[in-house]
Amino acid sequence: MLALARDHAEGAHPYLVTPGHTAVARDVLGPGKFLAAEQAVVFSTNPETVRRRGRAHVASYLRADAYPNNWKRLGFTDDDFTDGGSDRLVSALVAGGGTGTIQQRVKEHLDAGADHVCLQALSDESFGFPREQWRELAPALLEC
Repeated sequence: MLALARDHAEGAHPYLVTPGHTAVARDVLGPGKFLAAEQAVVFSTNPETVRRRGRAHVASYLRADAYPNNWKRLGFTDDDFTDGGSDRLVSALVAGGGTGTIQQRVKEHLDAGADHVCLQALSDESFGFPREQWRELAPALLEC
């Protein structure tokens, strides 16, 4: 898909990926294409909340072969895909914590070659708009 984006589009928007994938994507796309990586975030310093929200998010993607196959290319194994995803998988795909932790993950994507990082703030509400989370994160993200 990245080669297709390189050859027939202006860039790519990889979803549910790690900064390691962003580096691979940049290598495939080359320097002239736009790369906008998605990063799921849980704005909470409670590790239990971060894992619960992150696992709920990741679990639904474990049913589709495309996502686990992509994650296997990044070094994850079938053991990481049980019970809604291992802590290792969820932590790699969902940045959780305070502004500094989330800011660091955004910087990792930028350092790996992303032109832009799209944040998906996860909450306990299925259809809620995470306005407060974005308000609190915005000042830190402007520093990236």
